[in-house]
Order: sequence, then structure tokens, then C-alpha cells
Amino acid sequence: MPRITSIEFIAGLLTVIWIALAVAFGRSHTAVSDGSPAGLVEIALLLMPLVLIWVAARTARSVHALRLEAARLQAEIDAIRAHHMSQAPHDSVEIKPAVVAKLDELVQSRIVAVQGDQAVFASQRTRPQPVNRTATHAQPAAASQSDLALATPIERPPISVADFIRALNFPQDEHDKEGFRTLRRALEDRASERLVRASQDVLTLLSQDGIYMDDLSPDLARPEVWRRFAHGERGRAIAGLGGVHDRSCLAIATGRMKQDPVFRDAVHHFLRQFDKTFMAFERNATDGDIVALANSRTARAFMLLGRAAGTFD
Repeated sequence: MPRITSIEFIAGLLTVIWIALAVAFGRSHTAVSDGSPAGLVEIALLLMPLVLIWVAARTARSVHALRLEAARLQAEIDAIRAHHMSQAPHDSVEIKPAVVAKLDELVQSRIVAVQGDQAVFASQRTRPQPVNRTATHAQPAAASQSDLALATPIERPPISVADFIRALNFPQDEHDKEGFRTLRRALEDRASERLVRASQDVLTLLSQDGIYMDDLSPDLARPEVWRRFAHGERGRAIAGLGGVHDRSCLAIATGRMKQDPVFRDAVHHFLRQFDKTFMAFERNATDGDIVALANSRTARAFMLLGRAAGTFD
């Protein structure tokens, strides 16, 4: 950061203006300079605004420095993920989740310290209104208590179906405490952690091209089509899953698949993780569970990127 910034320049300008006003006021009034209480009050009133100006300038400079540090750390994490995906596209080597989690935690702590809240995830263009997903509420009450039978618990029990689906939709905004709780829970679960991170990566890459899942309005396939996909059917038999028909988004995603190897590797990694995880999910999921998952941002990314990659051809 330069030694003298615009913050110090503005503070200095305000200081000069205040001193000029004080001098002008002193010429038109008899100054009290005999050390009496009234004189001390006049001196305090003269100095207090100057103190406040420079305290505010120092605070603003510190906040700016913290923001730059948070942005630098986020860029380092993105570079690590991009390097990992370019070096190990076939899942032969993976960055340890604990390392990535620590880096994420450090960045988020910086952001919270500066802004006082957590940034909205990249699947949203702006702070969204609640998405109309009436089918999501069709899942039976018992489903929220059932366990996702694809985890191998170490210390904690498997994540519930309801929490798993909520995590795949990611938090609605920075105030969605329940959304962040379920997201952290999913990242601690070995069965769901890989898909959540793969989804986060592709959603972030798509947002760089202005593609946000909340802007898409896909045609939703019936649960039986999703079940055929889970049972191994591919091609036109499951073409109904490719419900995203936005031509501009499809053109952008398809073009980037051809030109950007990092994006292409991230997409293939995401599609493999979605395939494996959904196969295990479907075995114990009700039709309501499948409908709810199909409404998530992760499922919309699957519909879009699956069409771009030719999964439904």
C-alpha cells in the first residue's frame, strides 16, 4: 500500500478546512487564552474534530488493508484449486480436505472481520428473493429424519437427506445461518464433501461468465427419469434431465469446455461426483427427495453442464 493514499489526502484536506474555519471564527470572536475553564473548553472543541478525522482515516486504511488481504488469500485458494484440477483431472491425487478447509476458514475469517458478514455464494447475481420451489416442500416429514446411506461415518453420524439436499442448494444469502450450518455439515461428511466442493468449483467458474443458477428456469424431469439415470442409463433415454434450454448459457459453457482445459477438467470432475453420489442417494430416496434435489443449484449445474458435455446425447 502506498505511504500516502487518498484516505490520508482527504483527511489532510478536512484538517486544513477545519483549521481555516477555526482561524476565521477566532478573528471574529475574542479568544479566551488565559487558561480559564472556558479557554480549555474552547481548545478541546478545536482539537476534537481533528482527532476524530485522523482516527477515522486510520480505521479506513486498516479496513482497506484487511480487504486486500482477504482478496489475496481468496485468489491463492482459487489458484491452488485450479492447479489441482489441471494436474489431477482423473482424481488420482487430491488436495487434502483439511488443508482446503483451513484456507477457506482463514479467508472467511478475514472477510467477516472486514465486512461483518459472510459473502454470498457465487451462484447468485445479487441477494435473491426466495426461489419458488413448491415441489421441494413435497418431501415427506420422515425424509428429514432418514439418513443418506452413502456415508462411512468416522466420528459423526451420516448427514440426513434433508441436510444433504439443503447443502447442495447452498445458502440463500449471508444471513442464512441454517444454510451455512448444513453446508459445514456436508463438508464434514465424507460422502457428500467431494460433490459439494466440486459443485462449488463449477458454480464459481460459471459465475465468471455471468452464468448464475438462480437465473435459470429448467424443465424438471419426473423422478422415474432420475432413477433411470441412477441405474446407469445414458443418452436419449434420460434426455429429460437436460432441462436447461437457455441458448446463451449453453453456448458459453460449451465453448469454454472446448477452449479452457481447467474448466473442462472441473466439469468432468463435477459430473463424475454427481453421478456417483446420486447413485447412492437414489437407493434410499423418495420421489419427494428426488424432486427437492432436482430443484437445487447443484442439480441445475448438472443439467446445464451435462448438456454441454453431451451426457444426454
